[in-house]
Amino acid sequence: MKPVEEQLSYLKKGLAELIPEEELRERLALGRPLRVKAGFDPTAPDLHLGHTVLIRKMKHFQDLGHQVIFLIGDITGLIGDPTGRNATRPPLTREQIEKNAETYKQQVFKILDPARTEIRFNSEWLLKMDFIDIVKLCSRYTVARLLERDDFSKRYKSGTAISVHEFLYPLSQAFDSVALECDVELGGTDQKFNLLVGREIMRDYGKTPQIIGTVPILEGLDGVEKMSKSKDNYVGITETPADMFRKLMNMGDDLIWRYYELLTDVSLEEIETKRAENDAPRHKKELARRIVEDFHGTAEADRVANAWGGIPDWESLERFTVTDARLNRALQQAKFAPSVTEADKFIKTAGTVSVFVHPGQTEIAVTGPAQRLEPGAYTIRVGKKYKGVTV
Repeated sequence: MKPVEEQLSYLKKGLAELIPEEELRERLALGRPLRVKAGFDPTAPDLHLGHTVLIRKMKHFQDLGHQVIFLIGDITGLIGDPTGRNATRPPLTREQIEKNAETYKQQVFKILDPARTEIRFNSEWLLKMDFIDIVKLCSRYTVARLLERDDFSKRYKSGTAISVHEFLYPLSQAFDSVALECDVELGGTDQKFNLLVGREIMRDYGKTPQIIGTVPILEGLDGVEKMSKSKDNYVGITETPADMFRKLMNMGDDLIWRYYELLTDVSLEEIETKRAENDAPRHKKELARRIVEDFHGTAEADRVANAWGGIPDWESLERFTVTDARLNRALQQAKFAPSVTEADKFIKTAGTVSVFVHPGQTEIAVTGPAQRLEPGAYTIRVGKKYKGVTV
């Protein structure tokens, strides 16, 4: 395994909180694969990009040789997660849960490595508990502590009903960690209370308390609300490549960098470099292509990206062979500009010049007038005009 500090640095990218960091450092120093759990209640048939923020963090642990547990909450789904709710959540039927759980199993391996993933259901242990077991679990936590939770507290103070079974949700989630003997539990920032309950309950059952990591909640395409199918501001991971690409290209530019950070493995340093280039249209398109590629492969990502940009077929282009690989000279020789000075102006104006490698039409960054093109064929756009250029 990689050195502890190197692992820690990689794992902290995109985390909102790591509690406590020192314990994770100590656990990593043991040199064994950690057991890392994240739970998902099968409340809808499809996963969307908001779910993948957490799943990508699970993959980061896998990348370092650790074992992840994708826990499907088929029993907690019957209770209904009260997180962020101002009223009791209607429970799902057993039929809905079973159907949704099956689609989750199929979709999760678009990101996770099957060889390092356990798919578990909390019915494996929760249904084996008898009434005495449940009473003992409930005795390990107080109502006063549960009412410290923000959503319960607000409902209690406003006189809004809280059903007793809702108190069982954080306790059931905590017992999942006891049953699985987790080293780490991951969840959204809105799950922090439940994750901390898990630490306490594990200690009460004589287990080593789990470390918790929270990931930010991904804003939906509207840039305001949490991504959610019910709010119609989502991108589903089973949507067609064209639909995924279209939705991402139509989102506001202010979401580009947030999505780069939470939905890709691009380093923070590289993201800042891209941001400084002040070329949002190009980077939004690159982001959309990356995300489509993650779920549908390179060929489909290239196809929808090229179709969106309206890049003409190579055969339909006016084509030139140039003898100077410098970009400004290539533009002049391909008759995009009457002089090198004019070519320089085009290149220095953000968004005016685009360069695509042929075949495949993968876009490469335009870095400056003296940028040298590798030998090969390119589709080059200046303004609205496209030409084929061979170096």
